[in-house]
Amino acid sequence: MAESAKNPNSIQVIERMMSLLDALAASPDAASLKQLAQATELHPSTAHRILGAMTSARFVERHEAGTYRLGIRLLELGNLVKSRINLREVAQPFMQRLHETIGEAINLGIRHEDEIIYIERTSSGRSLVRVVYLVGGRAPLHLTSVGKLFLAFDGPQKVREYAKRTGLPGKTPHSLSSLPSLEKELDKIRRHDIAFDNEEAELGLKCVAAPVRDDEDNVVAGLSVSAPADRHDPNWVALVKQTADDISKALGYHGK
Repeated sequence: MAESAKNPNSIQVIERMMSLLDALAASPDAASLKQLAQATELHPSTAHRILGAMTSARFVERHEAGTYRLGIRLLELGNLVKSRINLREVAQPFMQRLHETIGEAINLGIRHEDEIIYIERTSSGRSLVRVVYLVGGRAPLHLTSVGKLFLAFDGPQKVREYAKRTGLPGKTPHSLSSLPSLEKELDKIRRHDIAFDNEEAELGLKCVAAPVRDDEDNVVAGLSVSAPADRHDPNWVALVKQTADDISKALGYHGK
């Protein structure tokens, strides 16, 4: 009974703490007690008491001028959470939802040096599984929609270095095996935030991919839909972009 009686007050204190943290997060500069009390609609004495407890726990820093800002403990906890995020686990439910919507194979790929490695895939069940898109499959960056995303956001100098290093080998007549053609394609990717593979890695197979970003705006993965050319649908672009954005937000991305 005693524990039950305390619960409402405990929850109220937590809610007030969260409102103060939100107010501090919304303030670009250190905020005064008066500003924080007004922003949270708390009595100054109540705000002062809670801020004192959060200062002791290093969730908040108090400056000599009597102002407050978010504390280093939040950064420590944020880095801990970030280190424990599993990209595959975060992406899986979003990938499955997209797969159920369009009925085609969904791929998640990350970069390893000059190649893409596919770390997750949903099978379409309507066509033979291509080896390159199996989990653990690899492919040169310039031959896949996911790989081209990473090259696009590398910048022109690194793209030239990649081209010199690899020689841009082709696999089909559609492969981008010259630097000018690749640079033109990457420029379009930067402008539209979407990449295509028009039978460049395998004849008869088309893909569309969008970038997955983390909380620091880094491209950490690419999400793609792969399907036989005769089933490819231009309307997938919006769905792929939205799903990639949803995964990005789940990873902490706060951009567009």
